[in-house]
Amino acid sequence: MQSKLIKNKGGNHETKTKLITLVVAFLAAISFALPSQANAAKGDQGPDWSKYQGASGRYGTGQDKFIIAQIGGTYGGTYIDQWTYDSQIASAKAAGKRVHSYIWYGVGGSSQLGLEALDRYMPRIKAQTPKGSIVALDYEDGASGNMAANTDAILAGMRRIHSEGYTPMYYSYKPYTLAHVDYQRILKEFPNSLWIAAYRDYLPTTKPDYGYFPSMDGVAIWQYTSAFGLSQGLDGNIDLLGVTDNGYSKQPATPSVPVTPVPSQPAKSNAASDTDYAQAGVFKPSTTVNIRTGAGTGYASVGSYAPGESVIYDHVYIRGTYVWARYLSYSGRYRYVALGVNGGESYGSRSSGYTSLVSHTYYTVRYGDSFWSIARKYGISMYTLAANNGKSIYSLIYPGESLYIR
Repeated sequence: MQSKLIKNKGGNHETKTKLITLVVAFLAAISFALPSQANAAKGDQGPDWSKYQGASGRYGTGQDKFIIAQIGGTYGGTYIDQWTYDSQIASAKAAGKRVHSYIWYGVGGSSQLGLEALDRYMPRIKAQTPKGSIVALDYEDGASGNMAANTDAILAGMRRIHSEGYTPMYYSYKPYTLAHVDYQRILKEFPNSLWIAAYRDYLPTTKPDYGYFPSMDGVAIWQYTSAFGLSQGLDGNIDLLGVTDNGYSKQPATPSVPVTPVPSQPAKSNAASDTDYAQAGVFKPSTTVNIRTGAGTGYASVGSYAPGESVIYDHVYIRGTYVWARYLSYSGRYRYVALGVNGGESYGSRSSGYTSLVSHTYYTVRYGDSFWSIARKYGISMYTLAANNGKSIYSLIYPGESLYIR
């Protein structure tokens, strides 16, 4: 009896051991087959949205895991808010997607304008999206000719986003970035923080072609198409590093270089404080414009324009020590011409790099051209190019037609 009892116990032990071994093997197989929680979002895809995707947004595939919605933006100090932001975020949340945000960041080389934009938009972002989620700065238009100032303005915004506990990212196209931004400075402070657009073509697709990957350091999200799924005009993105999990299963990593939080800039007591010097007129080549400062009369020499070109302006702004004029562009958006330094110093004697804000570029369409090929040549968005000329990317263009580039 004793020996039989011992044998039975031994048999039970062997059975339990085999069962435990099978369970462990099964769990190991599952854990091998599934991505780790820390990298669960790596390889996930999702669209980015603006008002063109409507109140509820649109998806490229049934497998989209995240969305990045535009809340609005600044065009040299003029704000255009996206009425779709709140409803798109709510719709995506209801669909179980990870939600993130981006801001149109047309600040040129002005850190002050950038911080003012963050003052405006961060409270709404914090009310709608979880701490740690992405807030990207869309910098693809309006850069100044001063690369260092442009980069400073971008970093000022990213530091502010980081100080609020969110994941800062920089969005643009590779050619535009190389022309206007020292992106290695951005990566030194915020490693793997780039969201870069580079398209193979404009045909519908659901998969990235890595033969057209933008070969740059620090790319965390790649926008590989503007025809995601079967939706023309819907950008498709792939998360290369799992960054879209930030704010959800993980929080953003602390930058390797300590970041000093940038304090919020004081809000203007009265929006009219920049327009007290309003005066209308026409700028022409080699003319001098009287700038009323309220504390005396200053002069600023207007930069060089194309022969016969003129710009009709409606306001003159004094922002800090700089003098700007506002005019309405072909796209119906306000743009700004840098005139000079308040107090009489001529524009032409300055070396601060604002020349690109004064000179304008036009392109004569040739056979075989498209919005895509022309935009790529100049390192701008084809959507911006089309809008600047009162068109959409589906509009026809003809040989001999003159297009406004910037």
